[in-house]
Amino acid sequence: MVALPEQLLLSELLRRRVRCDQGLDHGAGLQVWMHPPVHRVLGWVSKPSAFGSRRLVWRLNQLRGLTDLEVLVQGEPAETEQDVVERLPSLIDAAVLDRRQQPIGSLADAAIELRTGRILHYLVSRSDPRLPGSSRWRLSLDRLVDQQPGQVFTALESLDDLPLARASVRQEFLRRSRRWRDQVQDAGSRFEERLEGWLEEPPWQDQDPSTRPWEGEASDDAWDQDWPEPYSESSPIDTRRQRRSAPPPNDEDPWL
Repeated sequence: MVALPEQLLLSELLRRRVRCDQGLDHGAGLQVWMHPPVHRVLGWVSKPSAFGSRRLVWRLNQLRGLTDLEVLVQGEPAETEQDVVERLPSLIDAAVLDRRQQPIGSLADAAIELRTGRILHYLVSRSDPRLPGSSRWRLSLDRLVDQQPGQVFTALESLDDLPLARASVRQEFLRRSRRWRDQVQDAGSRFEERLEGWLEEPPWQDQDPSTRPWEGEASDDAWDQDWPEPYSESSPIDTRRQRRSAPPPNDEDPWL
């Protein structure tokens, strides 16, 4: 069992199955029970059976522990019907409107303080919040202008005015692509600056003109070296060849 953290996302609470101190499984979390005017979570609702309209309502202070797949509770729940649960007020899934009162997303999740149930901030989704891996933007309570069932009003221009809490694969790819593009542009700008500086001030500008590759007076000594003459009768190489090929002065065979 994992000790209770100070803060918890509502989705982390609802995705787990409820198990009481008697060891009974009371089904998976279904819906939040909250008080929207003060942005406070009072509890949540579980569905004990796949069939039937029976629902169980749990108070937040009944929560005792967490595991990877379950929430551990203590005490008895309050039984109710699905019709009553549907009438419970909630801001989750409410449309988020910008300053022109145009929808820019929906409230997909909320971070709650487990000790008091106070909502610290909401998480906004641009697309369907049920899609896995979608991006989330953090919406603090001070950015809310007004609210009514199914809608919350803000003074935002777009979701880009909010800090990104979790990026989707597509959003992360776009962000990395934008960063790579900026890096390439910066590298290109630096290369152009270096190239312009190199063209304006060549590296041999301060050197002695006589040491430049194509300036200064060329020394005639470099061209007056003793280059070997073409092969001729007086050539030393030809003389050596004649010496090697000439017969010995004695015509007699030394081995006879």
